Amino acid sequence: MTMALMLAWTTSSPAAPAPDANALIASLGRPAPARTSFAEARFSSVLDKPLVSSGELAWLGQDKLERRVDIPRKETATIAGDTVTQTREGKSPRSFSLSRAPQLKVLLDSFVALLAGDASRLGEAFTVQLDRDGAHWSLALTPTDAKVAKQISRIVVDGQGNEPRCMRMEEGDGDTAIDLLGPLAAKMPSEPTHEALVALCTGAAP
Repeated sequence: MTMALMLAWTTSSPAAPAPDANALIASLGRPAPARTSFAEARFSSVLDKPLVSSGELAWLGQDKLERRVDIPRKETATIAGDTVTQTREGKSPRSFSLSRAPQLKVLLDSFVALLAGDASRLGEAFTVQLDRDGAHWSLALTPTDAKVAKQISRIVVDGQGNEPRCMRMEEGDGDTAIDLLGPLAAKMPSEPTHEALVALCTGAAP
């Protein structure tokens, strides 16, 4: 996960999600600890092919989130309050403030708010738009702070029923990270393309 060197945001007039979005977000709530497997493909203009990783995301309660990577190498990032601790196999742990990594702050707020079913928390930092297409739904989360939007332009969460299937993080420079969540993580192609993953996320591909 890319580490940017800008602080996250404050908001002055949060906009609450629409009632239909409120109901969907509430249905996504899970008691802590909540764990889900993930497989991520990161697309960057400076890379010939996407970086692929897989492991487990865990919400441990309150603002504590753990991201464990098993492939391609073992490492764990734990966010507790304002502190991030990274451990890598064969190396000593290192810690730093979330002020150095706004993407992690955005991920924390969006992931925790979804797992807690907390629509008001999402509305404090994002404009929330819900779209439905049959059984498939898509939540588009756009940061309300202009400085943050330059780094993270949008997060899109795709799902069916009360299960999120994917989280797409679109960065201001055009780079994109697509996470397949839960059972869908096992369907990460060996050579993923952006188009193929979006098709999986939206249910256009089996």
